[in-house]
Amino acid sequence: MTPSPPPSALFTDLYQLTMMQGYVEQGLHEQEAVFDLSFRRRPFRGGYALWAGLEPMLDALEGLRFTESELAYLDSLALFRPVFLDMLRGWRFTGRVEAFREGRVVFAHEPLLTVTAPLWEAQLVETLLLNTLNFQTLIATKAARCVLAAASSPHGGTVVEFGARRAQGPDGALSATRAAVVGGATGTSNVEAGMRYGVPVTGTHAHAWVESFPDELSAFRAYAQSYPETTTLLLDTVDTLGSGLPNALTVARELRQAGHELRGVRLDSGDLAYLSRHIRAQLDAAGFPDVRIVASNDLSEDVIAALIAEGARIDVYGVGTQLVTAGGSGGGALGGVYKLVQLNGRPRMKLTADPGKASVPGVKRVWRGVEGTEADAAYTWDVLTLGDPPTPGMVVSDPVNPLRAARLPAGLHWQGARETVMENGVRTGPPEPLPDVQNRARAELARLPAGTRRLLNPHEYRVSLAPDVAALRDRERARLLEASHP
Repeated sequence: MTPSPPPSALFTDLYQLTMMQGYVEQGLHEQEAVFDLSFRRRPFRGGYALWAGLEPMLDALEGLRFTESELAYLDSLALFRPVFLDMLRGWRFTGRVEAFREGRVVFAHEPLLTVTAPLWEAQLVETLLLNTLNFQTLIATKAARCVLAAASSPHGGTVVEFGARRAQGPDGALSATRAAVVGGATGTSNVEAGMRYGVPVTGTHAHAWVESFPDELSAFRAYAQSYPETTTLLLDTVDTLGSGLPNALTVARELRQAGHELRGVRLDSGDLAYLSRHIRAQLDAAGFPDVRIVASNDLSEDVIAALIAEGARIDVYGVGTQLVTAGGSGGGALGGVYKLVQLNGRPRMKLTADPGKASVPGVKRVWRGVEGTEADAAYTWDVLTLGDPPTPGMVVSDPVNPLRAARLPAGLHWQGARETVMENGVRTGPPEPLPDVQNRARAELARLPAGTRRLLNPHEYRVSLAPDVAALRDRERARLLEASHP
């Protein structure tokens, strides 16, 4: 894997730096701060999110430094004093990070990552953390939804990422490819991403290739001559069934006579379900059952599910725009937030008129309730405590609506859901290869209840507060209200 260029220490919002200087001048910067990163609403109105971006984020934290040119730029803003800029010259991140391992399924209102560090350090990295983790988690979740939709076909189906030209800039395209692979995509059209992340690269030819030749058959023959082992032909430049498929079959026979096989055909327009059924039938009848049908054209998980419901015979779904831009209902952005929950050993809480935006104070542990044996383990319930695991019969409450309470059943095995992934600003283990992260994600999704994986109206997986966390929140709320209304 080729390492990504390290982000600049200036990849932050201005107010992070002005607060840092203020902390220094008020003598507060070395206080031990604890921040939780979480999100409030499930993306795409689905039942889960797939946690992604942790590995590149850890790389970024380890290498974060201020260069002399960056310090000179800050000096030019006439906002920062020389003593503060000199302190930044030797700055590095020295904190501890606890988090879900990348590729795990996660849910709203639970701390996905906790940073414990001197206040000014924890403050600076907020923007970098949210940018990296919000985006990649969103795209990985979208990809997982597409992959699960494709896998629902009785004939099987895989997803490849085709979105570079519609992504938000080169950096966005690369991050989207990586996240899509976490979510289960098996390849990408983006050659740089293929080199950087070790992802298989895939592609056919454009309509312009066909248009560059006197006729479609000449174009197909020329492409097969150049790439006899990997020929996939785009059928819809002229007439998909009237000329594209007959010409592709002609080339398929010629390749076979020369000792090769046509690998696939691609559809990029029209009624994909209807066309793919007819193409499959004709390919099979002509003796080419192994030729794959690839489809593109603004696909999403909903479109894939609809195509399968209509009996489409598609083997590979090339998902582009809707994947890398997180399009569709409930997409667009993951509303991750980063909130101070403890300072110098004392709980801190954001109190607001909107209960959904109030933070949960204190240093918490996340426990995941599991049913069944290791072979058939199923995730059932996540509970936040201040320490010990939940116990059967414990009454737990909803993070947003305290009146929504429930009693934990017996028979659940409680596992600590997070690990320490960074200590003293250094990783606690080597970087994980991307295929390992993808395999973890696949296993995690399989452990979710089937209803939680549904695309439409999914079952809501429970995340609850243990009594000790709820009581701490109530005490902090009362304290804040009393202090603000003496």
